[in-house]
Amino acid sequence: MNPIELSMAPAQPASRTVTLTIDDQSVEVPEGATILDACRRIGIDTPTLCYGETLMPANACRICVVELEGARTLVPACSRKVEPDMVVRTNSDRVRHSRKMVIEFLASSVDLSITPPAQDYLERYHGRPERYGPPAPPDPKRDRKRAGHHERPDGDTAATVHAPAKVDNDLYVRDYSRCILCYKCVDACGEQYQNTFAITVAGRGFDARISTEYANPLPDSACVYCGNCIAVCPTGALMFRSEHDLREAATWDESRQTETDTICPYCGVGCNLTLHVQDNQIVKVTSPDDHDITRGNLCIKGRFGFQHVDPKPGPADGA
Repeated sequence: MNPIELSMAPAQPASRTVTLTIDDQSVEVPEGATILDACRRIGIDTPTLCYGETLMPANACRICVVELEGARTLVPACSRKVEPDMVVRTNSDRVRHSRKMVIEFLASSVDLSITPPAQDYLERYHGRPERYGPPAPPDPKRDRKRAGHHERPDGDTAATVHAPAKVDNDLYVRDYSRCILCYKCVDACGEQYQNTFAITVAGRGFDARISTEYANPLPDSACVYCGNCIAVCPTGALMFRSEHDLREAATWDESRQTETDTICPYCGVGCNLTLHVQDNQIVKVTSPDDHDITRGNLCIKGRFGFQHVDPKPGPADGA
């Protein structure tokens, strides 16, 4: 007689589900899911900019707002948890008007030229940021703005966050004229991943900006150059120096780039890397968000230590 086999693993309770209605469609999702999760379950394309798959929602950009029956205000789909019998509208006049205003305000003050989703949202919601007037001149003193000292706008131009790009190291560039204050870089540098806390939000209101301590240059800050802030930046405000230089030379071309997955050779952790190669040169390195080890994160060696791989000109090449 065979002995009875007993499982040593504790019994797992059956996961509970929640049923709600979105745009007249009934959808069932696990308890604890968000409205955004439910929208994706039934194929509703909900716009997002500040949302990141590997980070806790920051509710910063508000482009994902939806209308919830019984709620006084629109709610962010990326963070609002589902509840039984919720009735949600994602494409009502109120929702579309709010999303239009959000993307117009962003586009009137921020350079979104290399943010394809933002360009798509402008077209989708018929945004016209130019109606706020021409951009105001860049403010070279923006880094030193103090809370409570905001200057009154002139009323003739659209206030702008434009400022010169910060090129103070060989690894990456900070161009905050492209920054939408999504907080993703701050979260990745802080308690959610790296725990370095090299950057945070300084200032208040329109003068709010991402800054190092006392606005010091990056080499004088606590930055460890892991580049995890670059990995989560949705607008190109943080960019590989190699990509920045190619864009400045008008030679950056993603259509000519190939991607090769490999394993980082520097230690035994086993981080997955994706090498982005253009013209036989590695131009940047990323890591898959869904990889159990990295979740998109790397260290300085994995993110930036690829120069030794690139072919170097020899004596026969005239070096």
